[in-house]
Amino acid sequence: MGLMRKNGIIGWRRRVNIFGKPDFVFQKERLCVFVDGCFWHACPRCFTPPKQNAQFWVKKIAGNKARDKKVSRKLRSENWSVCRIYECSLKKNPKAAAHKIKRMLRRD
Repeated sequence: MGLMRKNGIIGWRRRVNIFGKPDFVFQKERLCVFVDGCFWHACPRCFTPPKQNAQFWVKKIAGNKARDKKVSRKLRSENWSVCRIYECSLKKNPKAAAHKIKRMLRRD
């Protein structure tokens, strides 16, 4: 929420009953924003697979990624735009994350 407010991004709602439970929803613009945890969604930049119980984690995280694709595909088929941002992007380069959201909202 702080990212949105700090960058003047308005019009979002949280906890909207939409398939996939997006973190932020812009209903007017039909944009769903998901903030994906780097571990749980296997961020290509910073994910390190656990050594303990590796088989379990490979299966768990592969399931998460498959679910992400299914959710994005379904939302797009219902004319929603989908924006996915890894949590590390919010920490390392919040301006770029805000720019991505603004671009998708066509508010740049």
